[in-house]
Amino acid sequence: MTEEFYRIRRLPPYVFAEVNAMKAAARVRGEDIVDLGMGNPDGAPPRHVIDKLAEVAAKPNAHRYSASRGIPGLRKAQAAYYQRRFGVSLDPDREVIVTLGSKEGLANLAQAITAPGDVVLAPNPSYPIHTFGFIIAGAAIRSIPAAPGEDFFHRLNMAMRYTVPRPKVLVVGYPSNPTAYVADLPFYEKLVAFAREHELIVISDLAYAEIYFGGTPTPSILQVDGAKDVAVEFTSMSKTYSMAGWRIGFAVGNARLIEALARVKSYLDYGAFTPVQAAAVAALNGPQDIVDYNRALYRKRRDVLVESFGRAGWDIPVPQASMFAWVPIPERFRDLGSMEFSKRLLTEAHVAVAPGVGFGEEGEGFVRIALVENEQRLRQAARGVKKMLSA
Repeated sequence: MTEEFYRIRRLPPYVFAEVNAMKAAARVRGEDIVDLGMGNPDGAPPRHVIDKLAEVAAKPNAHRYSASRGIPGLRKAQAAYYQRRFGVSLDPDREVIVTLGSKEGLANLAQAITAPGDVVLAPNPSYPIHTFGFIIAGAAIRSIPAAPGEDFFHRLNMAMRYTVPRPKVLVVGYPSNPTAYVADLPFYEKLVAFAREHELIVISDLAYAEIYFGGTPTPSILQVDGAKDVAVEFTSMSKTYSMAGWRIGFAVGNARLIEALARVKSYLDYGAFTPVQAAAVAALNGPQDIVDYNRALYRKRRDVLVESFGRAGWDIPVPQASMFAWVPIPERFRDLGSMEFSKRLLTEAHVAVAPGVGFGEEGEGFVRIALVENEQRLRQAARGVKKMLSA
């Protein structure tokens, strides 16, 4: 068997693997690396959530297969969250499904709704699953701008008018990973009107719904009248409740799309571990102090990053949301490209970041910095950067 498998041929080598290997080797040598590369939260969920996990796990009947769609109580809790946070009413039985994280949900929805050769519109740069979930399913990807401005709609209109076959799905995600772009409700109103006119399915990734730093909370596309006709939206417990490793997310919205996802999932999994789902109910229905705490935590880290790196000689554009900063490579290193610059940063400053090209070719010239280390470590990273820039 020498020929590479079909789907593996469609997946390039994971761009971040090389930097990760260098990071691991440096740590083996005893070097202290400040790891700002992966968006992996360093906090823990609230005590009452962990207690609920332990309580339910102690029950003898909690260890059987669970429900692929998610236990009814968790679907109801997610519907209640959408009602209180966005004023959106959802039917927990038809318009809500629990996923093993939003990443798994998006990939499985791609399998459910994509035929080989379908054209999917996705932002560039963007989180890799937005494109590769559909590439694995056999689709062709056409890029649109990641920023939600006039150029976005111009390129969207051109894509619908001139692409053959006609695009079937559009993926958006605000606040964005990696760029931290944010969208307002008028943007979603225009997008929903466009999608309804062109019979275009919209998949909205709202994983960073609660990590915003201004006075205006992040909107949901489902707040727009008629959005449920065309859209499904993914959210996650990972960042909001510091539950990344628990792998709990949701898809909500268009009942036909939710049913398609449920059909595929019924063949692929038996649902998340029931005690984990019960703990997620406790998180959604219980005290929400952790949500405000995490928002304040990431805001403070953002401020420390911008201030300390700025004094070190590297200006950081101020992100308005998410747990990331999307940062142009310093001018004197621009010719290196994001991959080589990231390696230099690791070797000389002992700071790990994600090269922008890993998020699409439009990410070249940038790196993504994740706010996943404490303030002291961020200042340590800035000292390493200053040393490298002044060499």
